[in-house]
Amino acid sequence: MHIPIKRSKNNKIFAGVVAGISEHFGWNVALARVIWVLLALTPAVPGIIAYLLFWLLMEDPD
Repeated sequence: MHIPIKRSKNNKIFAGVVAGISEHFGWNVALARVIWVLLALTPAVPGIIAYLLFWLLMEDPD
């Protein structure tokens, strides 16, 4: 199963998940990263699991 959002090829830090989501929705990548880190650190496990699930479900960049 894949979701129709692609990971970023040019704007990635780790796997390009947050950048890919930001590019798809037209969000500011830096702001999205800050929000993602804050959410991931609040209860660390759900944020990390969500990131890994998106990494598996998002398509590879072309």
